[in-house]
Amino acid sequence: MKRQLILEEGTVLVGKAFGSDEETVGEVVFNTGMTGYQEILSDPSYCGQIVTLTYPLIGNYGINRDDFESINPAIQGFIVKEICEYPSNFRNEHSLDEFFKAKNIPGISGVDTRKLTRIIRQHGTLKGAICSMNVNVDEVLARLRDNELPRNQVKTVSTKSAYPSPGRGHRVVLVDYGMKHGILRELNNRNCDVIVVPYNVTAEEIISHSPDGIMLSNGPGDPKDVPEAIAMINGILGKVPMFGICLGHQLFALACGAETEKMKFGHRGSNHPVKHLETGKVAITSQNHGYTVNENSIENTELEVTHIALNDGTVEGLKHKKFPAFTVQYHPEASPGPEDANYLFDQFLSMIESSKKEGVKTCQNV
Repeated sequence: MKRQLILEEGTVLVGKAFGSDEETVGEVVFNTGMTGYQEILSDPSYCGQIVTLTYPLIGNYGINRDDFESINPAIQGFIVKEICEYPSNFRNEHSLDEFFKAKNIPGISGVDTRKLTRIIRQHGTLKGAICSMNVNVDEVLARLRDNELPRNQVKTVSTKSAYPSPGRGHRVVLVDYGMKHGILRELNNRNCDVIVVPYNVTAEEIISHSPDGIMLSNGPGDPKDVPEAIAMINGILGKVPMFGICLGHQLFALACGAETEKMKFGHRGSNHPVKHLETGKVAITSQNHGYTVNENSIENTELEVTHIALNDGTVEGLKHKKFPAFTVQYHPEASPGPEDANYLFDQFLSMIESSKKEGVKTCQNV
């Protein structure tokens, strides 16, 4: 069965339908990773988006039980050049088509995804719709151009209540703005006693858990749509060591007086080079973000840039000049992608230990 992708700037691409028969609208973005499609489609940071994969053949190793980054995918749709109908892998349990049907997510294949990527790179991120062939294209275009997409993505994907992931090591409160399971997994691997809390948690609620450290997770959308996080970070900063990833990095920057801005088409892929300014070392990183911290806005804050993206010079890491707190724009937990930056979790735990030895005020003695 044929299906069409309609972009707000007027492009119409026709392909084959797979997954759900539902029509969908979302922000069309592209990911350049060659592998890891299961982690991509289950990453909560893609909430509200229709994801294009530039690698031409998708689904050849199927869907397995182990590689999910969330229980329920939050993406609006999936666009691929060619979908594998008969995957072959010893861990395979479902095909992509079967999985998307079960999760009620529409997909379209047979589309020239590299052409589509060039369109997005030229015009910037675009709203789009995956529709049946019998819709009126002009009417769909009018709706795309006239209506704004929802802006409550973090509220949609965050946990609704706090829950523990027990360990016998340092206690870390992990604020869930759309957390990938890979972050929780890395903390569990280090025997941390983790308490996962919702996006709208207050500083007082965090203090009540007596944490040794705070982690701000990744998540979808515009960081300025989460004012609750700004107030919480300001209430915690300096009282306990803090580590932020992706959206958590942007929220930390806003709380410290910097500004964020929307990128033309963002960074989404698993091969982005990032330079650590202090050592000069370069890591190949996994990334998924459409907003960035404005470097000029950092000048009059207590923040220092620690990492930059080598492709475009954007800010990829920050640390506070006075307090034990640092953040990165990329994903040290990978999933998918290289694990070059995995050491940052150990750096976070070392910061916790140093803060205790140096007598830095923590939430246990506030």
